[in-house]
Amino acid sequence: MNDIAYGVVPLETLQQYDGLTFLRGLISGQFPAPPIAQTLGFTLNEVDHGRAVFSGEPQFRHYNPIGSVHGGFAMTLLDSALACAIHTTLAKGETYTTLEIKVNLVRPLTKDTGPVRAEGRVIHRGRTVATSEGDIKDASGKLYAHATTTCVIFPAK
Repeated sequence: MNDIAYGVVPLETLQQYDGLTFLRGLISGQFPAPPIAQTLGFTLNEVDHGRAVFSGEPQFRHYNPIGSVHGGFAMTLLDSALACAIHTTLAKGETYTTLEIKVNLVRPLTKDTGPVRAEGRVIHRGRTVATSEGDIKDASGKLYAHATTTCVIFPAK
């Protein structure tokens, strides 16, 4: 991840692209990756209409005081995947924000888990509300967490 540029894209730039095109630009390096990706060590790997996939590797630096990866790692990875799945459906000029997210942590992540993959999938895309679901699995397909989210869509101005 050392060759990746991190930063924030100005709103004016973001609004010049539909959601899928913008996210493909993040993957290709046309736009900088968000700073949170550097902080937690995850990347956006794949996007299609209504779908987004992130990957990351739980590490000791993500541990909480009780000896496992802090739940915030999984929650942030899922928030990113579920929200970006919705982002792929945005028309040029539309924006959105997360209204609610529900995460179930079904088994602990540790530094020995290895790489994990978070996939988000749109369930419903309306005019002003969208929902998506997703999960985190390891390389063998073992489930670690699953979630749903609701996002508010703001029309283009």
